[in-house]
Amino acid sequence: MNPQLVQTSLYPFFDDFDLPFIEANTIPVSLADMEQNHIIPVFTKDNHALISQHEFIHTTYDILTSSNQNEVIGPFIRVSHPVKGRIPSARYKKASELLPHEETLYYERMMFVYVMPSITKVINGQELKLVIGGVKAYNQDNLNKNGNSLQQFTFFIGFQVKVCSNLCVWSDGFNSFIKVNTLDALGYSINSLITSYNPTPQLELLDSLSNYSLTEREFAHFIGKCRMYNYLDKDKRNSLIPSGLTETQLSYVTKAFYHDESFSSYGGSIDLWNLYNLFTGALKTSYIDTIVNNNVQVCNFFGHLKSSLDDNIPSWYLLDK
Repeated sequence: MNPQLVQTSLYPFFDDFDLPFIEANTIPVSLADMEQNHIIPVFTKDNHALISQHEFIHTTYDILTSSNQNEVIGPFIRVSHPVKGRIPSARYKKASELLPHEETLYYERMMFVYVMPSITKVINGQELKLVIGGVKAYNQDNLNKNGNSLQQFTFFIGFQVKVCSNLCVWSDGFNSFIKVNTLDALGYSINSLITSYNPTPQLELLDSLSNYSLTEREFAHFIGKCRMYNYLDKDKRNSLIPSGLTETQLSYVTKAFYHDESFSSYGGSIDLWNLYNLFTGALKTSYIDTIVNNNVQVCNFFGHLKSSLDDNIPSWYLLDK
């Protein structure tokens, strides 16, 4: 029996956490809805059920509550890519004639976060709260196998900026390639990452970003180079660190440079903390199965920018001073 969760439905109960951590084509769902109304995919070779999305969420909660006494709020769940079906007796009905009990549904991709509201950090006047979450995307599994096959999960620990709900995740709090076939093995992988996670290096990096800034001219050069990256030949690209954003997302950053309510430029310049948040804000248009990987890449990218400025080493992205 799983313990009672502090749970939200469509985020109405916790005013501090009512902004979505991912947007794109996702919708919020409650854990209860997922458990009661979403079917569980199976392997076609032996009809063996995969580890369900709600089991992943419950396992994470059990580990969180057993390892510390901090309050846990959530889960906050977003899903996308619905897979619809019908029960056998309704096989030949028209779609418009289907009754509610004759329809089946699950979502191919799911992402959730738990918030640890007592673990906070203030950076440049913005409050960050520790978040722990995961991604389960059935499209990453080969369902044409049997129940002994490995299934893929993504798990992460990071921080969420309260004013905008942007996620801040980096490589030490991230595993995108958990491959298991039992809940016990999944729990072991989750617990290993939680117990080994040290937030200090990431927080020190994020805290230092406000010490660096780009003028409008330098930003124009920077954003132009980010756009150019995708069109370079392969050898040149391999020698550079990618920004983690698509062309469309870079357009969002350009617009937000002037108009974002919380992180736009001020006095004709922008510090790297605000720019980092424009980047993570743009990532919320990513798909569920790519957003965390891209978030880690953005953090690595800004680490590169900081190192370049610290050590006075030229960066392809930055205008020479």
